[in-house]
Amino acid sequence: MVSAADRAKDPARTSVWLTHRPPPRTRRTDRPAGLDRERITEATVRLLDAEGLAKLSMRRLAARLDVTAMSLYWYVDTKDDLLELALDRVYGEIAAPPPDAPWEPRLRALARAYRGLLVRHVWVSPLAGTFLNCGPHATRMSHAVQDAIGATGLPRERQAGALSAVFQFVYGFGTVEGRFGQRSAEAGLSKDAWFRRAMAAVQDQPQLGPAVEGVRDLIAARGGDTVEEMYERDFSFALDLLIAGIDAMRARYA
Repeated sequence: MVSAADRAKDPARTSVWLTHRPPPRTRRTDRPAGLDRERITEATVRLLDAEGLAKLSMRRLAARLDVTAMSLYWYVDTKDDLLELALDRVYGEIAAPPPDAPWEPRLRALARAYRGLLVRHVWVSPLAGTFLNCGPHATRMSHAVQDAIGATGLPRERQAGALSAVFQFVYGFGTVEGRFGQRSAEAGLSKDAWFRRAMAAVQDQPQLGPAVEGVRDLIAARGGDTVEEMYERDFSFALDLLIAGIDAMRARYA
Protein backbone atom coordinates (compact mmCIF):
# COMPACT_ATOMS: atom_id res chain seq x y z
CA MET A 1 0.00 0.00 0.00
CA VAL A 2 1.31 3.46 -0.91
CA SER A 3 0.64 6.26 1.56
CA ALA A 4 -0.09 9.87 0.64
CA ALA A 5 3.16 10.85 2.38
CA ASP A 6 5.12 8.42 0.20
CA ARG A 7 3.63 9.99 -2.89
CA ALA A 8 4.56 13.47 -1.74
CA LYS A 9 8.20 12.37 -1.45
CA ASP A 10 8.29 10.59 -4.80
CA PRO A 11 7.01 12.55 -7.83
CA ALA A 12 6.77 9.33 -9.82
CA ARG A 13 3.98 8.24 -7.47
CA THR A 14 1.87 11.40 -7.74
CA SER A 15 -0.71 9.73 -9.96
CA VAL A 16 -2.65 6.50 -9.81
CA TRP A 17 -1.86 6.20 -13.53
CA LEU A 18 1.88 6.24 -12.83
CA THR A 19 1.80 3.86 -9.89
CA HIS A 20 2.52 0.25 -10.82
CA ARG A 21 1.00 -1.90 -8.12
CA PRO A 22 2.82 -5.19 -7.56
CA PRO A 23 0.76 -8.37 -7.81
CA PRO A 24 -0.87 -9.10 -4.45
CA ARG A 25 0.61 -11.96 -2.49
CA THR A 26 -2.71 -13.09 -1.13
CA ARG A 27 -4.46 -15.86 -2.99
CA ARG A 28 -6.84 -14.67 -5.72
CA THR A 29 -9.67 -16.55 -4.04
CA ASP A 30 -9.32 -14.19 -1.06
CA ARG A 31 -10.36 -11.19 -3.16
CA PRO A 32 -13.93 -9.91 -2.66
CA ALA A 33 -16.17 -11.48 -5.30
CA GLY A 34 -17.55 -9.21 -8.00
CA LEU A 35 -15.35 -6.27 -7.10
CA ASP A 36 -12.92 -4.61 -9.48
CA ARG A 37 -11.50 -1.16 -10.13
CA GLU A 38 -14.17 -0.42 -12.74
CA ARG A 39 -17.00 -1.04 -10.33
CA ILE A 40 -15.25 0.92 -7.58
CA THR A 41 -14.77 3.89 -9.90
CA GLU A 42 -18.42 3.88 -10.98
CA ALA A 43 -19.57 3.77 -7.36
CA THR A 44 -17.21 6.60 -6.46
CA VAL A 45 -18.68 8.84 -9.16
CA ARG A 46 -22.22 8.08 -7.99
CA LEU A 47 -21.31 8.78 -4.38
CA LEU A 48 -19.59 12.06 -5.24
CA ASP A 49 -22.58 13.16 -7.31
CA ALA A 50 -24.96 12.31 -4.49
CA GLU A 51 -23.02 13.51 -1.44
CA GLY A 52 -20.08 15.62 -2.57
CA LEU A 53 -16.37 15.59 -1.83
CA ALA A 54 -16.61 16.20 1.91
CA LYS A 55 -18.48 12.97 2.60
CA LEU A 56 -16.39 10.63 0.48
CA SER A 57 -14.57 8.02 2.54
CA MET A 58 -13.42 4.46 2.09
CA ARG A 59 -15.98 3.37 4.66
CA ARG A 60 -18.93 5.08 2.96
CA LEU A 61 -17.88 3.78 -0.44
CA ALA A 62 -17.47 0.26 0.91
CA ALA A 63 -20.96 0.42 2.43
CA ARG A 64 -22.39 1.43 -0.94
CA LEU A 65 -20.62 -1.52 -2.58
CA ASP A 66 -21.59 -3.85 0.28
CA VAL A 67 -17.97 -4.84 0.98
CA THR A 68 -15.52 -4.13 3.76
CA ALA A 69 -13.40 -1.00 3.61
CA MET A 70 -10.25 -3.13 3.54
CA SER A 71 -11.50 -4.82 0.36
CA LEU A 72 -11.01 -1.57 -1.54
CA TYR A 73 -7.27 -1.64 -0.87
CA TRP A 74 -6.94 -4.53 -3.27
CA TYR A 75 -7.48 -2.00 -6.03
CA VAL A 76 -6.52 1.46 -4.72
CA ASP A 77 -3.94 2.72 -2.24
CA THR A 78 -5.52 5.96 -1.01
CA LYS A 79 -8.67 8.04 -1.26
CA ASP A 80 -6.77 10.23 -3.73
CA ASP A 81 -6.68 7.22 -6.04
CA LEU A 82 -10.47 7.10 -5.93
CA LEU A 83 -10.74 10.80 -6.73
CA GLU A 84 -8.31 10.59 -9.62
CA LEU A 85 -10.04 7.56 -11.08
CA ALA A 86 -13.45 9.22 -10.74
CA LEU A 87 -12.16 12.44 -12.30
CA ASP A 88 -10.81 10.64 -15.33
CA ARG A 89 -14.02 8.63 -15.65
CA VAL A 90 -16.20 11.73 -16.01
CA TYR A 91 -13.79 13.27 -18.52
CA GLY A 92 -14.86 10.35 -20.67
CA GLU A 93 -18.24 12.07 -21.03
CA ILE A 94 -16.61 14.65 -23.31
CA ALA A 95 -16.68 13.37 -26.86
CA ALA A 96 -13.79 14.39 -29.09
CA PRO A 97 -15.11 16.20 -32.19
CA PRO A 98 -14.06 14.99 -35.66
CA PRO A 99 -10.41 16.01 -36.16
CA ASP A 100 -11.06 17.10 -39.74
CA ALA A 101 -13.85 19.54 -38.80
CA PRO A 102 -13.13 23.31 -38.85
CA TRP A 103 -11.52 24.63 -35.68
CA GLU A 104 -14.42 26.87 -34.61
CA PRO A 105 -17.17 24.21 -34.24
CA ARG A 106 -14.63 21.88 -32.64
CA LEU A 107 -13.69 24.48 -30.06
CA ARG A 108 -17.33 25.36 -29.38
CA ALA A 109 -18.27 21.70 -28.92
CA LEU A 110 -15.43 21.07 -26.47
CA ALA A 111 -16.20 24.25 -24.51
CA ARG A 112 -19.87 23.34 -24.20
CA ALA A 113 -19.06 19.77 -23.22
CA TYR A 114 -16.68 20.95 -20.50
CA ARG A 115 -19.27 23.37 -19.16
CA GLY A 116 -21.82 20.55 -19.00
CA LEU A 117 -19.36 18.35 -17.15
CA LEU A 118 -18.72 21.00 -14.48
CA VAL A 119 -22.44 21.58 -14.00
CA ARG A 120 -23.36 17.89 -13.77
CA HIS A 121 -20.49 16.95 -11.47
CA VAL A 122 -19.98 19.88 -9.09
CA TRP A 123 -17.17 18.05 -7.28
CA VAL A 124 -14.96 18.17 -10.39
CA SER A 125 -14.26 21.89 -10.04
CA PRO A 126 -12.38 21.76 -6.69
CA LEU A 127 -10.23 18.92 -8.01
CA ALA A 128 -8.99 20.79 -11.08
CA GLY A 129 -5.23 21.11 -10.87
CA THR A 130 -5.00 18.70 -7.93
CA PHE A 131 -3.92 15.74 -10.05
CA LEU A 132 -1.76 15.27 -13.12
CA ASN A 133 -4.84 14.28 -15.17
CA CYS A 134 -2.87 11.81 -17.24
CA GLY A 135 -5.54 9.11 -17.38
CA PRO A 136 -6.85 7.89 -20.74
CA HIS A 137 -9.98 10.06 -20.87
CA ALA A 138 -8.30 13.24 -19.65
CA THR A 139 -5.46 12.70 -22.12
CA ARG A 140 -7.90 12.20 -24.99
CA MET A 141 -9.71 15.43 -24.10
CA SER A 142 -6.41 17.29 -23.82
CA HIS A 143 -5.35 16.11 -27.26
CA ALA A 144 -8.71 17.14 -28.74
CA VAL A 145 -8.40 20.63 -27.24
CA GLN A 146 -4.81 21.02 -28.42
CA ASP A 147 -5.73 19.87 -31.92
CA ALA A 148 -8.61 22.35 -32.12
CA ILE A 149 -6.42 25.24 -30.93
CA GLY A 150 -3.64 24.15 -33.27
CA ALA A 151 -6.05 24.23 -36.20
CA THR A 152 -6.76 27.93 -35.60
CA GLY A 153 -3.52 28.84 -37.33
CA LEU A 154 -2.29 30.88 -34.39
CA PRO A 155 1.49 30.83 -33.91
CA ARG A 156 2.57 27.98 -31.69
CA GLU A 157 3.73 30.32 -28.91
CA ARG A 158 0.24 31.93 -28.76
CA GLN A 159 -1.82 28.75 -28.67
CA ALA A 160 -1.49 28.13 -24.93
CA GLY A 161 -2.85 31.61 -24.23
CA ALA A 162 -5.83 31.02 -26.51
CA LEU A 163 -6.49 27.67 -24.84
CA SER A 164 -6.37 29.33 -21.41
CA ALA A 165 -8.72 32.12 -22.47
CA VAL A 166 -11.40 29.68 -23.58
CA PHE A 167 -11.13 26.91 -21.03
CA GLN A 168 -10.39 28.97 -17.95
CA PHE A 169 -13.46 31.02 -18.83
CA VAL A 170 -15.48 27.80 -19.17
CA TYR A 171 -14.08 26.52 -15.88
CA GLY A 172 -15.16 29.66 -14.04
CA PHE A 173 -18.56 29.85 -15.70
CA GLY A 174 -19.32 26.17 -15.24
CA THR A 175 -18.16 26.24 -11.63
CA VAL A 176 -20.48 29.11 -10.71
CA GLU A 177 -23.39 27.62 -12.65
CA GLY A 178 -22.90 24.21 -11.05
CA ARG A 179 -22.69 25.59 -7.54
CA PHE A 180 -25.80 27.69 -8.07
CA GLY A 181 -27.68 24.54 -9.04
CA GLN A 182 -26.27 22.71 -6.05
CA ARG A 183 -27.27 25.51 -3.67
CA SER A 184 -30.79 25.55 -5.10
CA ALA A 185 -31.10 21.79 -4.66
CA GLU A 186 -29.84 21.99 -1.07
CA ALA A 187 -32.52 24.59 -0.36
CA GLY A 188 -35.15 22.28 -1.84
CA LEU A 189 -36.02 24.85 -4.50
CA SER A 190 -35.88 25.11 -8.26
CA LYS A 191 -33.17 27.35 -9.69
CA ASP A 192 -35.79 29.94 -10.60
CA ALA A 193 -37.37 29.91 -7.15
CA TRP A 194 -33.98 30.19 -5.46
CA PHE A 195 -33.00 33.07 -7.76
CA ARG A 196 -36.21 34.98 -6.97
CA ARG A 197 -35.71 34.43 -3.25
CA ALA A 198 -32.09 35.60 -3.39
CA MET A 199 -32.97 38.71 -5.40
CA ALA A 200 -35.81 39.56 -3.01
CA ALA A 201 -33.49 39.23 -0.02
CA VAL A 202 -30.92 41.57 -1.58
CA GLN A 203 -33.56 44.12 -2.59
CA ASP A 204 -34.61 44.39 1.04
CA GLN A 205 -31.21 45.87 1.92
CA PRO A 206 -31.33 49.66 1.34
CA GLN A 207 -27.55 50.03 1.45
CA LEU A 208 -27.31 47.85 -1.63
CA GLY A 209 -29.75 49.96 -3.62
CA PRO A 210 -27.51 51.19 -6.49
CA ALA A 211 -25.86 47.81 -6.97
CA VAL A 212 -29.21 46.03 -6.97
CA GLU A 213 -30.62 48.46 -9.52
CA GLY A 214 -27.64 47.86 -11.77
CA VAL A 215 -28.04 44.09 -11.57
CA ARG A 216 -31.79 44.33 -12.17
CA ASP A 217 -31.20 46.45 -15.26
CA LEU A 218 -28.63 44.00 -16.62
CA ILE A 219 -30.95 41.05 -16.06
CA ALA A 220 -33.84 42.81 -17.77
CA ALA A 221 -31.68 43.86 -20.72
CA ARG A 222 -30.19 40.45 -21.44
CA GLY A 223 -33.58 38.74 -21.50
CA GLY A 224 -34.49 35.19 -20.62
CA ASP A 225 -37.40 34.04 -18.53
CA THR A 226 -35.58 31.35 -16.58
CA VAL A 227 -32.19 30.95 -14.91
CA GLU A 228 -31.29 28.29 -17.48
CA GLU A 229 -32.04 30.71 -20.32
CA MET A 230 -30.00 33.46 -18.70
CA TYR A 231 -27.02 31.17 -18.22
CA GLU A 232 -27.27 29.92 -21.79
CA ARG A 233 -27.50 33.41 -23.27
CA ASP A 234 -24.54 34.69 -21.26
CA PHE A 235 -22.40 31.65 -22.03
CA SER A 236 -23.15 31.76 -25.75
CA PHE A 237 -22.30 35.44 -26.08
CA ALA A 238 -19.13 35.14 -24.01
CA LEU A 239 -17.98 32.20 -26.11
CA ASP A 240 -18.76 34.19 -29.26
CA LEU A 241 -16.50 36.97 -27.97
CA LEU A 242 -13.65 34.55 -27.35
CA ILE A 243 -14.01 32.90 -30.75
CA ALA A 244 -14.09 36.32 -32.42
CA GLY A 245 -10.98 37.31 -30.50
CA ILE A 246 -9.11 34.21 -31.65
CA ASP A 247 -10.23 34.88 -35.22
CA ALA A 248 -8.97 38.48 -35.01
CA MET A 249 -5.61 37.35 -33.65
CA ARG A 250 -5.34 34.79 -36.44
CA ALA A 251 -5.66 37.60 -38.95
CA ARG A 252 -3.01 39.62 -37.13
CA TYR A 253 -0.48 36.79 -37.32
CA ALA A 254 -1.39 35.64 -40.85
